[in-house]
Amino acid sequence: MAASDRVSIGPLVGAVDQGTSSTRFLIFNAKTAELLSHHQVEIKQQFPKEGWVEQDPTEILQSVYECMEKTCEKLTRLSIDIDNIKAIGVSNQRETTVVWDKTTGQPLYNAIVWLDLRTQSTVERLLKRIPGKNKNVFKCKTGLPLSTYFSAVKLRWLLDNVEEIREAVTKGRAMFGTMDAWLIWCLTGGKNGGVHCTDVTNASRTMLFNIHTLEWDSELCQFFDISMDLLPKVRSSSEIYGLMKSGALTGVPISGCLGDQSAALVGQMCFHDGQAKNTYGTGCFLLCNTGKKSILSEHGLLTTVAYKLGRDKPACYALEGSVAIAGAVVRWLRDNLGIVKSTEEVERLAAEVGTSYGCYFVPAFSGLYAPYWEPSARGIICGLTQFTNRNHIAFAALEAVCFQTREILDAMNKDTGIPLTQLQVDGGMTSNKILMQLQADILCIPVVKPSMPETTALGAAMAAGAAEGVGVWNLDNGDLASVTSERFEPQINPEESEFRFARWKKAVIKSMGWETSEPLSNGNDECSIFCSLPLGFYIVSSMVMLIGAEFISGTNK
Repeated sequence: MAASDRVSIGPLVGAVDQGTSSTRFLIFNAKTAELLSHHQVEIKQQFPKEGWVEQDPTEILQSVYECMEKTCEKLTRLSIDIDNIKAIGVSNQRETTVVWDKTTGQPLYNAIVWLDLRTQSTVERLLKRIPGKNKNVFKCKTGLPLSTYFSAVKLRWLLDNVEEIREAVTKGRAMFGTMDAWLIWCLTGGKNGGVHCTDVTNASRTMLFNIHTLEWDSELCQFFDISMDLLPKVRSSSEIYGLMKSGALTGVPISGCLGDQSAALVGQMCFHDGQAKNTYGTGCFLLCNTGKKSILSEHGLLTTVAYKLGRDKPACYALEGSVAIAGAVVRWLRDNLGIVKSTEEVERLAAEVGTSYGCYFVPAFSGLYAPYWEPSARGIICGLTQFTNRNHIAFAALEAVCFQTREILDAMNKDTGIPLTQLQVDGGMTSNKILMQLQADILCIPVVKPSMPETTALGAAMAAGAAEGVGVWNLDNGDLASVTSERFEPQINPEESEFRFARWKKAVIKSMGWETSEPLSNGNDECSIFCSLPLGFYIVSSMVMLIGAEFISGTNK
C-alpha cells in the first residue's frame, strides 16, 4: 500500500489486555478514545488437581504476539498506518504468579493463577507463626489479609515444591513476577536485556509490598522467606519502561502498566474520591477511589493502590471488594455441565423464565472472597425441585453474580459512610442486559454502562499515552468524560429485593465449611477422594440427572 493511500488519523495507542480467560490487543485513537481495531485469543486454563489452576506463560506470551500482529494486519486493511502507534500499555490479571530463568528466558513452572487454592496448607502453616493466627496481621502494611489469593503464598509454594526453581534461586538465575512483569520483560528483550519491572498496582497485590512507602518490605519478605533479589523493580503506572524488541511494533515504547481492575478504574475516569466501578470478568471487582488516603476496611474489603500516573505523581488508593467467580460461572455451565453452548445462550434461557423459581446458586468454586475470606466454602445450588430446569439454573447463576456484588457494595458503603447512588460497570458480562437489569434490581440503585465497554484496555492505553516522553494523551481532557452510556433503573420494589437477598445469604452460610485440609480417611485413596468432594458435587450430580431426564422426556424448556 502506498503511503498516500493510508488514512491520517492522528496518534494511536495500543493496549495489551491479558486476562484470565483471554488475551486481547486493542488500538485506540488518542484524541477521541475511539476503539479502532482489536484481536482476541482465548487462553487455556489447566486444572491438574482439585483446586489447582494453572496457565502456560509461554502460551500467554505467544497470544500477546499473535494479537499484536493480527491487530496490525487489521489496521493495515483499514488503510491506517501502524507507524501512528506511539505507545503501548499493559493491563493484566493480577496475583497470577510466574517464576522464570533469566538466562534461558523460559518459565520454570506453569503460572499459578490467582484463583488457585493449592496454597491453603501454606497459609495455615504461616498462620501458626502469627500470634492468635491473625490473618490480618500485615493488613496495616499491605491492605490485605493472609490468603491463598495473593502472590507471596504462591511464590512460597513454588519455592517449597519445585526443585528447578530452588536450584535457579540458588544459582541467581530466577526471576519472579506477576503477569505484567513477565510480559514486559519478554517484550523488551527477555534474556537479551529485558526490563524486569512491575507497577505499584500489581506490586500492591503480592503481600510483599508496603502500600504506604511504595517499596518492597524487608520484614514481609523475611516472614515469607523470599529473597528480594527475585523481585522486579517497582515503577509508576505511567512511564516508559522499555521499547518493543520484535514484531510489527518494534521500537514502540511500553509506557503504561496497570493491574486490570485499576486499569478499569482509570478507563471509567474514576479520578475523584468516592467514584466507583464494578468490572464483570472471570471474577467481579468493585473498586472505590479513596484518593491519596488509604482506608483500612472494617468490613472485609481490601485496600489497594489504585494508580500512580507518573514518577512524580502521588499514589491514589482504592477500597476493593473481590469476588472470585462471576463470568467463570457461565463458562462452568458451558464447559463443565454442557447445559449451554455459549455465553449468549445463558441470557436467552434466563429471559425465558424471568425468575430462578426459588433456586439459589453460590458459585464458591475457589472459596469465598470479600467480604468473607472463607477458603472452606464450596459451590452449592439450593432450592431445587422437580420443576427446576436449566433456565432456572441459568437465571440463578446470573443472580448469583448480582448478589455477590450487593454484598461487597454493602460493605463498601459501611466503610466509606457515603452510599453509592449509582454503579458504573464494565467488563464482558455487561453485554448481558438481563444481568444488568438484575443488578439494578438487587442493588436498588441505577446501573450505568458506558457505550464503549473496553474500559480496562482503555485505562492501560490512557496511562501509556500520558507518560512523560510520549504525551499523546491528556488525562485532563474533558471530552473523554462525555462518553455516552446506557442506564438501567431498578424495576422491583425494595422489599422483594431484600427478600431475595436474604435467601441468598442463607445459601451462602450453607456453602461454608465444606472443604478441609485434613485427610478424611487413612490409606483408602478412593474413599478419601470421594469423601472430600464438596457438597456442590453431589448437588450438581443430582441436578445433571434431573436435567438429563428432562432432555430425554422432551419436557426441558
